[in-house]
Amino acid sequence: MNKVIELSGPGAVKNLSLVVRDPGMPRHGEIRLRQTFAGVNFIDIYQRKGIYPLPMPAILGVEGVGVVEEIGDGVSHLAVGDRVGYAGVVGGYAEARILPAWRAIKLPADISDSHAAGSLLRAFTAHMLLFRVHAVSLGTKILIHAGAGGLASIVVPWAKLLGARVIATASSDEKAQVAFGYGADTVIIGRDADIAKAVLDWTDGEGVDFTIDGIGEPTFRASLEATKKFGTFASIGQAGGALASLTATDLSPLRSLAFHAPSVMAYLSNPVRYNAVTPVMIHALKASTEIPREILYPLSDAGAAQTALENGRTTGIPLLVI
Repeated sequence: MNKVIELSGPGAVKNLSLVVRDPGMPRHGEIRLRQTFAGVNFIDIYQRKGIYPLPMPAILGVEGVGVVEEIGDGVSHLAVGDRVGYAGVVGGYAEARILPAWRAIKLPADISDSHAAGSLLRAFTAHMLLFRVHAVSLGTKILIHAGAGGLASIVVPWAKLLGARVIATASSDEKAQVAFGYGADTVIIGRDADIAKAVLDWTDGEGVDFTIDGIGEPTFRASLEATKKFGTFASIGQAGGALASLTATDLSPLRSLAFHAPSVMAYLSNPVRYNAVTPVMIHALKASTEIPREILYPLSDAGAAQTALENGRTTGIPLLVI
């Protein structure tokens, strides 16, 4: 019996149900994975709502960890019993799943199942941001929103290793302390804070080189004002609402900035890039000194995990225990 969380159609968490589905046998180039943990991410919420449409019914979840229990033809780099993680392919809210073998990442002994399941997608996202979207180096000034969040837990220390200076935002004093723990140089506290002014004061009126904004509309204007001319603005999510007010004028030559809406799913869809980035990403995870608090939910409570994440009630990483 293989339990999964199935989404019947786009909408609210009430559309998620615990059902039994046969994962089937792996075909050529595939494996069957018996999972131990699955990550819960904002992309799952966007897919549930239909912002990023999926064929229905669907099984959400784009990262997880488990043990290989069956191997299809043409797979020579894995063996039954290998402990692996993956990122970037839907179907993770399940006890067992079929996975393209090239997605399977053998995990070192010093990275736990839970740490990997909650960090792989974020670590790949961090690599995309720091190396592809904007080449971060010594002296780069970065603004990152949700400084106590899971993505910040990887982006901030990695950016610091590269020599960057980081200013983060946080909604409370408690979350600000978490952001400082990740290595932020300073933190703007409060949902009503004047973010643009604080950033401009911190940068002597110049603005940051690179803004990473996963909030969306509530912080968009301030983020634009905080980014220097010829800087980079990365819109990586819309936790607070879509960029409804974005117009071509916002990206006019007067601002002279590069605007990106990068997709980590697209970044990871290329097997060559996926395999090339993996060793660097694993090294960054092993180098992290501050591991976010893990918030554990049983598979059957996937809806509660999504609701907590969506409402900003989590200080840490929500995970499904399978």
